[in-house]
Amino acid sequence: MRMPELSSMGNMANSSSTHEFVTSASQVSDIRENPLRIYLLGIIVSICGNVLISISLNIQKYAHVRQSQCGSKPYYTSVLWWSGVVLMGVGELGNFAAYGFAPASLIAPLGSVSVIASAVISVVFLKETVRASDIVGGTLAVTGTYLLVTFAPHTSTHITAHLFIEVALFCTLLYLYKRRNVKNIIIVMLLVALLASLTVISVKAVSGMITESIKGHLQLTYPIFYVMLVIMIASCAFQIKFLNQAMKMFDATEVVPINFVFFTASAIIAGIVFYQEFEGLALLNIFMFLFGCLLSFLGVFLIARNRPKIKQQDRTFIAMDKIPGRQHTDRVQPGAKTTYGSLAAKLMCNRQTEDS
Repeated sequence: MRMPELSSMGNMANSSSTHEFVTSASQVSDIRENPLRIYLLGIIVSICGNVLISISLNIQKYAHVRQSQCGSKPYYTSVLWWSGVVLMGVGELGNFAAYGFAPASLIAPLGSVSVIASAVISVVFLKETVRASDIVGGTLAVTGTYLLVTFAPHTSTHITAHLFIEVALFCTLLYLYKRRNVKNIIIVMLLVALLASLTVISVKAVSGMITESIKGHLQLTYPIFYVMLVIMIASCAFQIKFLNQAMKMFDATEVVPINFVFFTASAIIAGIVFYQEFEGLALLNIFMFLFGCLLSFLGVFLIARNRPKIKQQDRTFIAMDKIPGRQHTDRVQPGAKTTYGSLAAKLMCNRQTEDS
């Protein structure tokens, strides 16, 4: 009599485990097929990625400061600096994944989260001074982010437009920058923005195709996937190049807000033109979304403005040919007491490292 009972209990256990497996599988399938859940997942992943990026930037900043104070070793020998680099990679990977779940016109403006988080971290951990503009800017940026998430488009379609106009505009700006030597900050940041729009288009395509492949619709066999992958890598590399040139020629208080505004605008335009993300969206939603973008722009501008600047023109220099035993014509910045020798040179290098 016990054998049938044991058999019955075994069948019940098997049916229970099978039911749990089917339930979990149906839940995963429901998450994949529910657009709203996918949309919210993209928002959460993007916010977490931007917070990690801001943490990584502050860790790298702290590592630079500590390294310049404690010794003359290069910053890349610091474990702390490398941990910041790893965190930045994880954050950027999160942003990359977010483009596969949510529209590009939403993910790009969420970059304001990184600015807000960086301001908070620098005040709490790096003991920077809190200014009234930081509080007002943070409030505006948070409000703008809420409006963006609430009224942003939820869907996007496949690429339908050509890149000819964008490529022609980029070549024109590049000609002005390289051949005509026009070094205006607007020209440089427009070059960065156009490259950023290419990055957004390609990242959205690559991430979306990977997401579809994970769902079971294999996309990696199509040549367009590898074309977009090459465009993504190339546009990222040249974007970093021009952005670094802008940071060398202009102050960070100018570059950061202008880059955020231009990048966000280019990403929104790319989402509208190439992915038709605003198609069928109500006029009120479009207005509130753009209003949220405006609030985010103002918030980032207020947070970034009036940061301490390095005033190169106020430094006193002396010519190297005036130093005994030196034949060079370069200029160096003397200390409070003019002393020549290797120790003084080391102190000068450390001071310049701290300034940079």
